[in-house]
Amino acid sequence: MSSGQKIIDGLNDVIAWKQGDAAAASFHEWQAPTSVDVRSIRNKMQMTQKQFAARFGFKLETLRNWEQDKRVPETSARVLLTLIDRDPEAVKKALAIG
Repeated sequence: MSSGQKIIDGLNDVIAWKQGDAAAASFHEWQAPTSVDVRSIRNKMQMTQKQFAARFGFKLETLRNWEQDKRVPETSARVLLTLIDRDPEAVKKALAIG
């Protein structure tokens, strides 16, 4: 399917939804990850806990609690950690980190 056709299909979905026909629209609901391996993400980036926390704006104690399974990251933190894991350069760019 061409990109033009994808755009047209998407617009048709929006029109159907706006007209109250939710069944005709093909929406995909995204689900936040239910868990993340914080230590693995940090180790993959070859950073200390202190470096990782400072680079991405986490409290050091919070990071330690996640890695020691004393606490579980909330949904927004799991999303950010997943983004860091998948595309750290995009996160650095978005946060204007050099």
